[in-house]
Amino acid sequence: MSKKHPIISVTGSSGAGTTTVKSTFDQIFRREGIKTVSIEGDAFHRFDRASMKAELDRRKAAGDETFSHFSYDANELAKLEEVFSTYARTGKGETRHYIHDDREAERHGVAPGKFTEWKPFEDGSDLLFYEGLHGAVVNNDVNLAKHADLKIGVVPVINLEWIQKIHRDKASRGYTTEAVTDTILRRMHAYVHCICPQFVETDVNFQRVPVVDTSDPFIARWIPTADESLVVIRFKNPRGIDFPYLTSMIQNSWMSRANSIVIPGGKMDLAMQLIFTPMVNRLVHESKRA
Repeated sequence: MSKKHPIISVTGSSGAGTTTVKSTFDQIFRREGIKTVSIEGDAFHRFDRASMKAELDRRKAAGDETFSHFSYDANELAKLEEVFSTYARTGKGETRHYIHDDREAERHGVAPGKFTEWKPFEDGSDLLFYEGLHGAVVNNDVNLAKHADLKIGVVPVINLEWIQKIHRDKASRGYTTEAVTDTILRRMHAYVHCICPQFVETDVNFQRVPVVDTSDPFIARWIPTADESLVVIRFKNPRGIDFPYLTSMIQNSWMSRANSIVIPGGKMDLAMQLIFTPMVNRLVHESKRA
């Protein structure tokens, strides 16, 4: 953690909805006049697309059916911790981009499945914003959680997460349902051992819960809409959270536990604005005084 150069980390697995959370934060930053540098978890993958396929084939031949992008050793977590640590001390750092598709390739001038070159952050930022798979990892080699001043988990119930991933990968990446299912199965070990433990470290978790039948996510024709969902918001430390204010501002919300509030799915953006705007302003205000 750093008073002078704060870090916000948003963590969730593939298809969880972290990109939506990032969009809300972008609105907050723009409205409040806060200058940020953003880094993506994909930038810290260890392998490009071709190398990852070769590594998967090698591991599979050796009997390892669990290796995936969720795995610690598929990512440059020591490099990510170095970026967090350097930014916290100096406000400087570097990042790159992983190119997913032709649209990104045209923008960055790099072929899909490849990385751009590492480039330094712009000077004069107010905070660092991370969005990806591993923003709150604590293991024997790294402790990313200790560097982030605000850690947010995005954790839909598992069947909803799978539905979102299947539909996204089929629509935007051209995968078949069978291919996405194979990926989900391969990632399950790392999901349990690498992704889930991070949500103990996060300060605020958002869990979307559908109120329609998602019993078989592999045949679901539609992703449950926001209006067909509830969102459980859990605060690690509820001290200082004004729950009466939140429940009065968010219609049809209620407290389910002393540290949790339940809201209609369509109110998630409003809830994030109400919860995080004062937190972000506090971080930036304290950084300018440090």
